[in-house]
Amino acid sequence: MPEFEPLRNDLLLRAAKGEVVERPPIWVMRQAGRYLPEYHEAKGSHDFFECCRTPEIASALTLQPIDRYEGLIDAAIIFSDILVIPQAMGMIVEMVDKKGPHFPYPLKTPADTQYKEIMEKPVDAEKELDYVYKAITMTKEKLRGRVPLFGFCGAPWTLLCYMVEGGGSKMFIQVKTWIYKYPKESQKLLQKIVVLCVEYLALQVKAGADIVQVFDSWAAELSPAAFRDFSLPYLLHIAEFLPQRLEQLGIKRNVPMVVFAKGAWYALEDLCASKYNVVGLDWLHDPAKAMEIAKGRVVLQGNADPGVLYGSREAITSVVSRMVTGFWGEKKGWIANLGHGVTPFVKPDDLKFFFEEIHRLAGASGPSS
Repeated sequence: MPEFEPLRNDLLLRAAKGEVVERPPIWVMRQAGRYLPEYHEAKGSHDFFECCRTPEIASALTLQPIDRYEGLIDAAIIFSDILVIPQAMGMIVEMVDKKGPHFPYPLKTPADTQYKEIMEKPVDAEKELDYVYKAITMTKEKLRGRVPLFGFCGAPWTLLCYMVEGGGSKMFIQVKTWIYKYPKESQKLLQKIVVLCVEYLALQVKAGADIVQVFDSWAAELSPAAFRDFSLPYLLHIAEFLPQRLEQLGIKRNVPMVVFAKGAWYALEDLCASKYNVVGLDWLHDPAKAMEIAKGRVVLQGNADPGVLYGSREAITSVVSRMVTGFWGEKKGWIANLGHGVTPFVKPDDLKFFFEEIHRLAGASGPSS
């Protein structure tokens, strides 16, 4: 296992473990991305997945927000994509400009030859996703202990959605057909995916990731009952088996686990009762009410509406103020973030102002202390 310089800023890791901290740590989802002019310079003419598969480029993109927002944010997240798992399983995934991810050959039905091939094919996560681990190790070396590094994966339910819908969707007709017409076959595929998720996250930690997050981006498409059948068991599987796999790999350090089930407001109690250390929230949650549900069992992460970054400075201050009031009364239990990723066309200086306001209002010398 690689050796790295000790962390000089471990604020986020301490907060994720539920410790009282001097200020809330800050990072945002999609902080490395297309809203940054330097992203387009570094990406150049490379295809999106080519950037993911080239450790030098992925590492450079990961570090861009750390350099731009030096001293304002407390974690990096490796530049990659949740859809590298379906790729490792043998599916073709393309990133289409101005449209997003596209599967030219999505899964049609369990009678589909491709379904049988995917279910029978052994996946070597170490070999197939080696480029991610190389990017993580390279990034950790370049960070030189400045901030911790997130690894991540997509949640099984969200990956299933993409694999059968063939991309993003408004109606989710195909995946609803699968779970309500072929529930057993859907669950078999979800189980195959979750085993791969555990191994993938474990190998990211082995490569140097300090903390991991599971993104269930399409959780809102499930009813509470369907969530309990087709998402929650697999999220809980990761939280149960990842620590065991890390132990098998001889990894002794305590690696916090974050779960983010976007739109599944009804599942907050279940997630707070899980083995995850941190539960990510979208902007549908009221901060104070979420803290009441959490009861200190987990740390909460979030949850500003990313859309506020298109608004006035006064609007940003107002949203930050409400978060600080709702989340930060006990000086623990909160990692400041958006309620989803940074969206296109956000001005980097407006995001910087968002970070600065969190420091001002919740910092060690801020009004709340």
